[in-house]
Amino acid sequence: MDDIPDRIEHTVLGPTTTPDDVRTCLDEALQYGMRACIPPWALPLATEYANVQLTAVIDFPHGQGQTDSVCQAAKLAWDAGADELDMVCNIGLLKAGEDDAVRNHITEVVASVPVPVKVIVEAPLLSDDELERVGQLVADADAAYLKTATGFSEGGATVHDVEILSKYLPVKASGGVGSWADAQAMFEAGAERIGASSGDTIVREWQAATEGETVTEPERDRDDPDTTDGY
Repeated sequence: MDDIPDRIEHTVLGPTTTPDDVRTCLDEALQYGMRACIPPWALPLATEYANVQLTAVIDFPHGQGQTDSVCQAAKLAWDAGADELDMVCNIGLLKAGEDDAVRNHITEVVASVPVPVKVIVEAPLLSDDELERVGQLVADADAAYLKTATGFSEGGATVHDVEILSKYLPVKASGGVGSWADAQAMFEAGAERIGASSGDTIVREWQAATEGETVTEPERDRDDPDTTDGY
């Protein structure tokens, strides 16, 4: 697993996220060779500040926007420099059995931009049968990835959910992945990417584990990521 840092999307998405928080996230992404996942408003800042692969979230965190508006948001984020996009599935429609509406919505958003789109399915809110359904729907919509959770709902990534979703598309495991042990379990379950506000911690712990050392965590400048960033 020599490519671990490139498989981590270091994340800052909390409701109180400031420009300085975004710069700190980008500094850490650069330092450790990670990608970054940021709010769309921060894309102009980020593209000028650092040469980092950028994911922007759209229709986040509830996924309840109209299709035209979400497509427009996707185009604006791409125009502003996003290399990838993370959109949120409309879980209410999924639970109502409106599978065609879910699939068609995602299909239109995916087709609106020439960059990979990951679809956040909020796995903690879904049954296994619903996970299977949404996995197939997102694959049929030509999305690039399935993503487990926003981190702003009832829980985050689990090995069980990753194992189910990885049958359909590559998976980005996000929500509550705060250590190398957590990340390793997700990779072993089939995840291709990790989304985490503790990406720097994950990489440091991975480096220490490969070198047989014990990592000592520095104090963080940002607020506790488990409560502010959703990841």
